[in-house]
Amino acid sequence: MTRWIQSRHMVLVFALLCMAVSYAPNSSASNPKILILGDSLSAEYGLPRGTGWVSLLDKRLVSNQLSWSLINASISGETSAGGQTRLAALLKTHQPQIVIVELGANDALRGLQLQATEKNLRQIIQSSKNAGARVLLLGMRIPPNYGPDYSNQFFGLFAKLANSEQIEYLPFFLEKVADKSELFQADRIHPNAQAQSILLDNVWPKLRPMLHR
Repeated sequence: MTRWIQSRHMVLVFALLCMAVSYAPNSSASNPKILILGDSLSAEYGLPRGTGWVSLLDKRLVSNQLSWSLINASISGETSAGGQTRLAALLKTHQPQIVIVELGANDALRGLQLQATEKNLRQIIQSSKNAGARVLLLGMRIPPNYGPDYSNQFFGLFAKLANSEQIEYLPFFLEKVADKSELFQADRIHPNAQAQSILLDNVWPKLRPMLHR
């Protein structure tokens, strides 16, 4: 497991993951919509407003003359259960064409049952598909102190879901970031502003083809 979270910081995680973000940076009623359902990694935790990867995505869409509106419904500290609970109202209100799911890390940090996480994520995916949206699932890894079996099963559940539900899938959202200490905030948990463009570059190759379907 990469160095991005050390076990001695676990208590700090729950004290820090307490802020919420919900906004549409480039919203237009006539544009198709992308809903981001995530946790602190997508909620600009500890970053100046407008510098997170979702905000950078909005700017990239504009620069590529792609008329999509973003709804960032990410909440710091969010679990898969919390996202599943909130999703129905978000789908009804925004009627997105694409849903990006960036959840599960907080489930693992709390040592929750993997079966419950898988069930919640599957319900999120299926509800989004039933509402007519395409889904991009962002995979995550967890620290090794939970044991190799738990860590490997957690990482594997994202691929399992993507394969069984036939959705787009990014294996590891923090690729090229997780093993670089200089790309993290002082808490050694949350990527800093410099890392946000890398996170976007991880997501973009999976998302861009979806924008043209």
